[in-house]
Amino acid sequence: MIRLIVMGVSGSGKSSVGEGIAAALSLPFIEGDVMHPESNVRKMSAGIPLTDEDRWPWLDKIGAELAKAENGVVVSCSALKKMYRDRLRQEAGGTLAFVFLDGSLAVLRDHMGKRTGHFMPLSMLDSQLATLESPTGEPLVFTQDVAHPITQIVEASVEWLRAQTFRD
Repeated sequence: MIRLIVMGVSGSGKSSVGEGIAAALSLPFIEGDVMHPESNVRKMSAGIPLTDEDRWPWLDKIGAELAKAENGVVVSCSALKKMYRDRLRQEAGGTLAFVFLDGSLAVLRDHMGKRTGHFMPLSMLDSQLATLESPTGEPLVFTQDVAHPITQIVEASVEWLRAQTFRD
């Protein structure tokens, strides 16, 4: 069974990639941003970075969704710090994999500039990049460059996931 977090900073394509992977694997997709409490959305909309304390309830909600997904699930979640990913791993109730969407500042700014209807302003990208702790070297992490087309990222991620051994 696959429990997967598609992670990265805002504008990396978490939702698009997550939806594509979920469709390819016939798994449900959960948009992690909709699980933020209204207070978090208000802060981010105003350009105020979230604190660790702001994020814990949100991460716990995502962890609960991962744990109850008996047949697997794909969730988009920034998961910027190692301690957030460790908390998600603990709460998931089984093996948890990550697809890390990484990219240059120029590409990420370009992606964010093309988005419509999202609460996260472009000004928040710098604070997210400053917060990001790369998951390189952590277990079950597959890194993809967001400069590649989404279809290519999805295909490579699905291929990688199918090659893994998940124990639950």
